[in-house]
Amino acid sequence: MKNFIIAILVVVGLIVVSALFVVPEGERAIVIQFGKIQRDAEDRVLVYEPGLHFKLPLIQVVRSLDARVQTLDDGADRFVTAEKKDLLVNSYVKWRIRDFGAFFLSTGGNTAQAEVLLKQYINNGLRTEFGARTIQEIVSGERQQLMQSALSQAGQAANELGIEVIDVRVKQINLPDEISSSIFARMRAEREAVAREHRSRGMEEAEIIKADVDARVTVMLADAERNSRSVRGEGDATAARIYAEIFNKNAEFYSFVRSLEAYRNSFNSKSDVIVVQPDSDFFKYMRSDAVQN
Repeated sequence: MKNFIIAILVVVGLIVVSALFVVPEGERAIVIQFGKIQRDAEDRVLVYEPGLHFKLPLIQVVRSLDARVQTLDDGADRFVTAEKKDLLVNSYVKWRIRDFGAFFLSTGGNTAQAEVLLKQYINNGLRTEFGARTIQEIVSGERQQLMQSALSQAGQAANELGIEVIDVRVKQINLPDEISSSIFARMRAEREAVAREHRSRGMEEAEIIKADVDARVTVMLADAERNSRSVRGEGDATAARIYAEIFNKNAEFYSFVRSLEAYRNSFNSKSDVIVVQPDSDFFKYMRSDAVQN
């Protein structure tokens, strides 16, 4: 009898324990009975807040759902602009469950499946917005408007999933690798063309400056040559005048000085050989009779 009572108490304890369930903070729970979500008297889905709750053991099943704000941050997607240009767009979405009953019915409570469907809605909205704008409009001034329009379209579609889309943001916009390469090549070619133009202009200016300098140098050299010739002419005239004055004053002394200069210039090099007559006038002042006179 004692063992029977203990067994009954154990069974009752197990039933009581199985009738209790705890909803953690940040989650909500719904109860399913015979495959149907439990509703209240007003036919609204019963959503259990965090805390301790009761259910019918072995009949009702509890499904917990994350009530926190979720972040859908997937890889980059390709979109086409109004110019028929491809862009790689990296975006993220902030969302949370708004209607737990509708969310469970549409996704089975599977968050991954919900994000797949939500990603499709977001991409459709972004594709529409990107397709109506050029690259310059997207990058320069209408990015905020684009995200607001995509948020509005995604929010309307996500209502069917029982999801509230809080925010849609575009993190990064890039060109595909093949387009980036062609754009960089075109930019490089344009810069090289500009560089060639600057170099050609520089060479043209250099030639002009060089020609101007050469002309000035030629004029300066001609002036210097003319001046030097004038100075040499004046010097020669002065020297001739001085020689003439000396010759007129003492012709014999002048002849003697000129002969000495001739001797010095003639006998300056020891390797030179002079062939002249000994009684030539060249040696007039070397002969003894000239000295005696």
